[in-house]
Amino acid sequence: MEEIAVTLITIGILLLLGLVTDALGRRSRLPRVTLLLLFGFLIGPSGLDFLNPAEGKWFSLVTDMALVMIGFLLGEKLALPSLRQHGKFVLWLSIAEVFATALAVLVGLLLIGVPVDMALLLAGIAPATDPAASTDVVEETRADGIFTRTLLGIVAVDDAWGLIVFSLMLTAAQAFGGHGDVVAPLLAGAWELGGAFLLGICLGIPMAFLTGRIQPGEPTLVEALGLVFLCGGIALWLKVSFLLASMVLGCVVANIARHHSRPFHAIEGIDWPFMILFFIVAGASLEARAVYQAGFFGAGYLVFRILGRLLGAWAGGAVSNSGPLLRRWMGVALMPQAGVALGMALVAIHHRPDLAEVIMPIVIASTVLFEMVGPVLTRVALIRAGEASTS
Repeated sequence: MEEIAVTLITIGILLLLGLVTDALGRRSRLPRVTLLLLFGFLIGPSGLDFLNPAEGKWFSLVTDMALVMIGFLLGEKLALPSLRQHGKFVLWLSIAEVFATALAVLVGLLLIGVPVDMALLLAGIAPATDPAASTDVVEETRADGIFTRTLLGIVAVDDAWGLIVFSLMLTAAQAFGGHGDVVAPLLAGAWELGGAFLLGICLGIPMAFLTGRIQPGEPTLVEALGLVFLCGGIALWLKVSFLLASMVLGCVVANIARHHSRPFHAIEGIDWPFMILFFIVAGASLEARAVYQAGFFGAGYLVFRILGRLLGAWAGGAVSNSGPLLRRWMGVALMPQAGVALGMALVAIHHRPDLAEVIMPIVIASTVLFEMVGPVLTRVALIRAGEASTS
């Protein structure tokens, strides 16, 4: 009973302090995600030692619940009507950005001496962006035009492509980390990916059928949460990718449900408390000593991710025959990175805990940097494109 009481008190305090942090973020130029990460670091083992993710059993539960909701919401981005609406510029630019960023980070890290399995994991995480930051900048600058609409279309879908790339990179990293036995990790990786797709489809079809027959409001929320958590739990039990399974679940619902938007709106209405805990726990997982040790590799990750963004925009623009403004400035506009990258990092260290002391510091530090600098660069790109209101 005492342990339960301590857990409930801790969760209550974190949510209330997270609310204060969120309010500060709305009244300052710092992104609220950055503030939550810094707050988590302050109360973590490297700070006041109030919160230690390694000791609390509920931390992994909260993060997994947040991640399956993130995956489900990403699945909606792959609805065919939405992809058709965004057009060929969005399709080619988003795919090129994801693959160019992953490739640039992978090749660059290998060239500076990063081990293959670590380079694969960081390359899989690098393409993730922050749709919220880009959308906020567009609303703040009242930007409108072909560049702005293309940017919003890309940030709506590229995290879904990025999750697929991350799943493939994670499978490859497990194979390279097999210490001589390559066949078994490859088979396990194939099962993790294939099983996730199969599970998402098997649960997505009945969920799509139910969505059009359950009343909106609380019944829809119960249905959505029940099936999303069921998908995540079965995925963990079967040892398949719960993040990918939940995304496939959302994709199936988005493409075949009669009222497909209902469950996504229901999840979006209740996911922020989970995200507050998720970001705080991620910040508390960061150790100051590990940040120093990962400094050189972290600097390489930053440089090669920026290079990949710029090359991806150029390549995607060339394939889609877009204008020079899209090729030159879209990569700059897509620098922000936040929650999805942290989620991928947590999944990565779950499979490879031996790499946690390097991967987490790199991803958290780069997330803080890209969350602070990225929106500024997005604003610059919109101004250069001539679509932002500077008044």
